[in-house]
Amino acid sequence: MRKYISYTILAFFCAIAVSIAAAPTDDAMTEKEKAAWQAFKDKKSDDFKKLVSANVVAVYAEGMSDMQKELADMQKWDMKSFAISDYKVTPIGPNLVISTYKVKVEGTYEGKDMSGTYNDGSVWKKQKGEWQAVFHTNMKEAPAPAPAG
Repeated sequence: MRKYISYTILAFFCAIAVSIAAAPTDDAMTEKEKAAWQAFKDKKSDDFKKLVSANVVAVYAEGMSDMQKELADMQKWDMKSFAISDYKVTPIGPNLVISTYKVKVEGTYEGKDMSGTYNDGSVWKKQKGEWQAVFHTNMKEAPAPAPAG
């Protein structure tokens, strides 16, 4: 009996080790996220579609979005620059991670200035050996309230 318990515990720790080893690093996922942003900024829809699932779901203050709307909005943006910071990856399993980060954007959407710092989150899923974003959300940081006094 003791032998079976030892094997079970060993198998459990091996499964954990394999799961941790299979999880992507923050650096690897940061590069994927940057590549998706760069493709969007450069209006390279084919590159964007390689990194973002055709079934992507996005949630913004303005409403919901899918791949068709993302590609249409790509054409309405004039993004001068973006800078990602505070990137963190939380593995949910060997083929699913959540990333959270900040992105500082300089640019306009339909001529309206949209520059600022945004809080972002993405869900990435490994499908057919490749990581693709399946969900994305962001919201512009609000200015800190003035101190009462």
